[in-house]
Amino acid sequence: MAGLSEMLDEVRALVECESPSSDLDAVARSAEVVAAVGTARLGVAPERIVLDGRTHLRWRLGDGPSRVLLLGHHDTVWPLGSLAEHPCTVEDGVLRGPGCFDMKAGLVMAFHAAAGLDGVTLLVTGDEEVGSRSSRALVEQEARTAAAALVLEASADGGALKTERKGISLYEVRVLGRAAHAGLEPERGVNATLELAHQVLAVDTLADPSGTTVTATAARAGTTTNTVPAAGSFAVDVRARTLAEQERVDQAMHALRPVLPSARVEVVGGPNRPPLEASASAELFELARRVAARLGLPEPTAAAVGGGSDGNLTAGVGTPTLDGLGAVGGGAHAADEHVLVEELPGRTALLRALVEDLLVGPTNPLAGSGAARP
Repeated sequence: MAGLSEMLDEVRALVECESPSSDLDAVARSAEVVAAVGTARLGVAPERIVLDGRTHLRWRLGDGPSRVLLLGHHDTVWPLGSLAEHPCTVEDGVLRGPGCFDMKAGLVMAFHAAAGLDGVTLLVTGDEEVGSRSSRALVEQEARTAAAALVLEASADGGALKTERKGISLYEVRVLGRAAHAGLEPERGVNATLELAHQVLAVDTLADPSGTTVTATAARAGTTTNTVPAAGSFAVDVRARTLAEQERVDQAMHALRPVLPSARVEVVGGPNRPPLEASASAELFELARRVAARLGLPEPTAAAVGGGSDGNLTAGVGTPTLDGLGAVGGGAHAADEHVLVEELPGRTALLRALVEDLLVGPTNPLAGSGAARP
């Protein structure tokens, strides 16, 4: 692998090409920079896959079948112009800049770790931050034929690997009532705001102390201050650690019924990303611990997190998945986003050795798990 200074130059090149998910032209420009950096390091150009106007990149390394999927994204949450306030800098061992931690440093790590290997697919998507709407099928397709998926999302606190991610479900609860004059004859109306309040309280009871969160978020109702509201709605964000919990809440959400006479309730939406359960990452995490010990690196720690990633999708199709293998730092999506420079070489060495072990063949602890899945 090349030296740290080269890695930092490559991260800077990616960070300084801004790539907000919502700007298709910016994502396309970023894809060209990512392609150039990756091609220089890997010695082969990627396929450019444009879906719904979003540019994704796929490298297939070597002539044989691919066993390991390395997964990342190059879009960010930062709008164009963010570099003016948050320039890319390296000072006192800390690299800063919009998108450096989540997750452009992870892409550079993947390029360095995969260079010269045979049997690896490296997929870099351009819409992860907005829910992988165009790339989801592509991610799932690649995962189904891989023995393992290694996700280069940034680490959890202290460099922990992400061995669990909650599944995500998204809903809109729509309430229909009947309008009436609020002063003259409110009794002739069916108050959608009141029904909405009943439904918010009902939804709130669906959370579970084991870790399932059910959160009513954006809400709206009514049109004017002197009219009994005829309609209203609110959004619901659900995070669940297991598929069983995700399904329990889904059934309960669609079973909601109105409380007020003549009111109507409609629930739309459902599971968006399945959970990355601990069972999907357990073998890979143990392998990572053994690899770290062999390399003389600190023993990896594990973390369960509430946020989703494309690792949810790879685990959802049955592929063993380990997430959070990217940069160590903090401040994702925030003004203090940063990467700890001294951690980059060790993390990249861990990733490289982990991939090499997975490519061994008959001694691969996950051998046989790469068959196509439904």
